[in-house]
Amino acid sequence: MNEEFLVGLADIAATLFGTFLVGVFFYLDSGQRRARQSGADRYVRSGVRGVFLLTGLPLVVSLALANLDPIWGALVFVVLSALLVAASADSIVRILRNRSSRMSVALAVNEVVSGIAVLFIVVTPWVLGGWVPPPSAFVPSLLLALGCGFLSTVALVMTLFDPPPSEFGSDR
Repeated sequence: MNEEFLVGLADIAATLFGTFLVGVFFYLDSGQRRARQSGADRYVRSGVRGVFLLTGLPLVVSLALANLDPIWGALVFVVLSALLVAASADSIVRILRNRSSRMSVALAVNEVVSGIAVLFIVVTPWVLGGWVPPPSAFVPSLLLALGCGFLSTVALVMTLFDPPPSEFGSDR
């Protein structure tokens, strides 16, 4: 695998990561955060953690694969994948527990799609490359993680444009 490709992939992931981080600071500074119920806000925090992991995985793993032995890239991938699976499970639990976060179609669809994608992200390098996959075996997972990070960002943004949960009851 070409190191230039991996560094370019890390560059794209860093751009998405930084842009999302700026968006999180704008959200924290806005009045929308205070208008949301605490349960929905906890789900948004959980979603933010997932997006950070989905964009951080391609960033860190790509740099490790481009500059270190493949075993180090694989170890970094395993650690970040374990954190990603835990964050994904936490988001699913929070969306099932919190009624207000289930009202957003974008969140529900995102949870289904990203939950399935996380399984593919974690398994694909080992299926393609064996016990110590070559750097090229990680590329599909890294690209899928970037795509899921972008879609999760879109879902979180669309959720923030939804009316607060208290307004749902007034329409009926």
